[in-house]
Amino acid sequence: MRYSSGHKAETRERVLKEAAKEIRAKGPDNVAVAGVMARAGLTHGGFYAHFPSKDALVKEAIGTMFADARARSAAIDAKEDPREVLRAYVDFYLSPAHRDRRDRGCPLPTLSGDFARSKPETRERFGLGVVGIATRLAAPLGQIGYADGEAEARALLSQLVGAVALARAVGDPALSDALLSDTHASIVARYGLETAQ
Repeated sequence: MRYSSGHKAETRERVLKEAAKEIRAKGPDNVAVAGVMARAGLTHGGFYAHFPSKDALVKEAIGTMFADARARSAAIDAKEDPREVLRAYVDFYLSPAHRDRRDRGCPLPTLSGDFARSKPETRERFGLGVVGIATRLAAPLGQIGYADGEAEARALLSQLVGAVALARAVGDPALSDALLSDTHASIVARYGLETAQ
């Protein structure tokens, strides 16, 4: 059977999406290639037509996760006022909906601990995702007057990620909600985002 020239690329993308889901659900060390391939509607034997190893699959799936997270928050970039951009991102990031959907949204709160123990090249790929998000936040921070928007963006991102990771980890729903709302209030006050919506 002949396939179109785009068939291999489409199949590879389908495998990456399934791998990204499995990494989010189980962590990178627990990804089962056979399971990923089955969910993508393929046989295990076809895996090597797309990736040389499981490590290569994980590395590429990291990019898929960050692209998916960016697409989910793309409407934030449509705002022109830098405070509105920041407020929209903070509102999204520290929402109960984002906390409750580990399989979607930003992979940082879910997987930072897992990737800390990964191979250097995988950690490097994960780091590119961190830089991408921080760069995205640096522009509006610079526009509202932070001389070093990149440094401020890294600090803000660390606070956002930490709040969501902790909110997901605790067993008490009231404490989980408080971690999100207290962090939200602190960030909104610090950056003067009270009136931005």
